[in-house]
Amino acid sequence: MNDRIRTDIAHNARVWNYWLGGKDNYPVDRAVGDQVTSLHPSIGAVARADRAFLGRVVTQLAAEAGVRQFLDIGTGLPTVDNTHEVAQRVAPDARIVYVDNDPIVLTHARALLTGSAQGATEYVDADARDPEAIVKAAAETLDFSRPVAILMLGILNFVLDTDEARSIVRTLMAAVPSGSYLVLTHPTDDPELGGEANAEAMAFWNANATPPITARGRADFASFLDGLDLLEPGIVSCARWGAPRAADVAQYGAVGRKP
Repeated sequence: MNDRIRTDIAHNARVWNYWLGGKDNYPVDRAVGDQVTSLHPSIGAVARADRAFLGRVVTQLAAEAGVRQFLDIGTGLPTVDNTHEVAQRVAPDARIVYVDNDPIVLTHARALLTGSAQGATEYVDADARDPEAIVKAAAETLDFSRPVAILMLGILNFVLDTDEARSIVRTLMAAVPSGSYLVLTHPTDDPELGGEANAEAMAFWNANATPPITARGRADFASFLDGLDLLEPGIVSCARWGAPRAADVAQYGAVGRKP
């Protein structure tokens, strides 16, 4: 067992895995996950909507925009339809780099590293707060002179300082050329998406689990996409991006293209 793995405190990657119906979690994760669900009954729907958003976006970018390189930061534990599986189903030559610094994700990395023979699937052990290190490591697999789709699904909410989160995004997007994409999801406390429940649920989470998390409103979420051209339908609940009839969940989603 990796000595960095704590089984006495709930961790986001494992709780998220639990909400998605996975088995890579411990009793403490399930207990905290159940308590969060009691405070925020739709959190399971959020997790599923976020995963479905990933599939729709990666499919569209690979099939319609011709993207062949994906940098997935904050990978989480492998489930079904991981980024490389979705992308390489459309384009077998797609190249995917996963980034995470969670030790339990690292122990499952081999499950991720099974892509197509024509493409590439690699894993980088790095922190989202060190974008320069991410770019340097990813450059061993990705060609940063060609467009890259950078995915940050449910990851900037663990960067509590909004200015720092903006700086991370700016650094990453500065490293990729015109025609690249930024794909984001982020929990919100905005009432129009039913986000009120996030306040109590996140307070409980921050007292009982790791890493600490924050919700953000639409304006702060939009600021991460400054300077990018938003793909339709713009900034919406991630459940409704590419699925306009879906019910809202309290998680924004958007895709921006670097002009």
